[in-house]
Amino acid sequence: MHSLLDMSKRKEKASKQQDPVTRSDMLSNGFHGYKEGYEKLEKIGVTQHNRDFFNKIFVPVFLMVSTPNFVMLLWYTATKHKGSYGNMVHSITQASTLDSLRELWGDVHICSNFALSVVFGYCIWALLLMKCLPGKLVKGPITPKGNTPVYKDNGFSHYVVTMTTLFILTVILKKYNLSPSVVYDNFGDILGTLNVLSAIFCIFLYIKGLYSPSSTDCGSSGNIIFDYYWGTELYPRVLGFDIKVFTNCRFGMTIWAVLVYIYALKSFELHGFVDSMIVSAILQLAYITKFFWWEAGYLSTIDIMVDRAGYYICWGCLVYVPSLYASVSLYLVNNPVYLGRFWSTFILTCGLLSISVNYFADWQKQRVRSADGDCLIWGKKPNIIRAKYTLEDGQEKESILLTSGWWGLSRHFHYIPEILLALFWTLPAGFENFMPFSYVIFLTILLTHRSFRDDDKCSSKYGPFWMDYCERVPHRIVPYLF
Repeated sequence: MHSLLDMSKRKEKASKQQDPVTRSDMLSNGFHGYKEGYEKLEKIGVTQHNRDFFNKIFVPVFLMVSTPNFVMLLWYTATKHKGSYGNMVHSITQASTLDSLRELWGDVHICSNFALSVVFGYCIWALLLMKCLPGKLVKGPITPKGNTPVYKDNGFSHYVVTMTTLFILTVILKKYNLSPSVVYDNFGDILGTLNVLSAIFCIFLYIKGLYSPSSTDCGSSGNIIFDYYWGTELYPRVLGFDIKVFTNCRFGMTIWAVLVYIYALKSFELHGFVDSMIVSAILQLAYITKFFWWEAGYLSTIDIMVDRAGYYICWGCLVYVPSLYASVSLYLVNNPVYLGRFWSTFILTCGLLSISVNYFADWQKQRVRSADGDCLIWGKKPNIIRAKYTLEDGQEKESILLTSGWWGLSRHFHYIPEILLALFWTLPAGFENFMPFSYVIFLTILLTHRSFRDDDKCSSKYGPFWMDYCERVPHRIVPYLF
């Protein structure tokens, strides 16, 4: 026992002697030791400064400049160049790239009467349903500052009412030789308008978080660029409306479904029945339907718990989601692919199986936590870790980490069926062009990056309990590989 203690002391002493950045070590070896230690400290300071510049200035500025242009180029590629990035690049490089981008933006009618009517008309519709539709109250996870957000769980009914109303509107308009597909015909104007209005909206959220926050989960980093990009408030509310529920769910996810429907309708008007469009649309709508059925669970994910309401999340859900997420259907409007019965059935079956696995993985975690571990997973009592953590005010809380079922295979196993599903609704577009695969590639990068963010968050939150969890479930996403 004494030898173990002596060994521990020797290791501790050795580690202290090897630490180059403590002031005691800097001064212990005289001037030369001080000089060497100071230089190392200075180097670390420079490294931290460079890291802060990259993460809080360069990356935000790059994304805020590039992403609005990317979504416009995506639309331009799909509608003007039949989904060929090669043709699009050739077109915009005939003159200078900046002149081509200026011409592209100049060709769309930003804030046209039609675009404003569509955007504000839908926003009013969504807010009315958000307020009027019934739903039980659900609580989100407690925040580090001790706040517990409360939501009205009426997302599924909002989705059903919206899509049903859209179908009825289609039937009515068709009697007068009109169609909701006019949204496709003017989507460039709508997308340009969304870009501008969403940027303005993010300015409003930036100011609100600084001067009139809805909770104590707010504040400034001292960097105006990063604050605008990341947000100054975690759970902003305006006139009783939860902003992130509106932008992420009632707008982004619902508009995705609406556009898939409209693009399928436009395809039918142009080409008649096209099986590839139908297969892709069914899989996308099935996934979105699952999302709204499980919306209360989504409100406990990293998008809501960690990401503040700034450009990153709010502009992303208001502009990026409608443009990129529905891009496979947008591509298929001008590029019909005929799969045949076998491939249609095969892809559809694989996609629906992916949705099922994704749903039941999420369900297992919710089931175990709601039952406090007193339930069965795959016919057995679940293996769990009761992880304790401390809030900023010193309160100690407990959460359950599931280490069996789907969650025993990898820490983020549910990302696998989600990526596979995106691949299955992309495959009907074929392999003639790269553009349809933009979303599934983006999703793979996003979820891989998110797995690291989530692990860092949980490691900081749960400490040794998370280390225990990682030992029991060593693989991050893909079992036995990654």
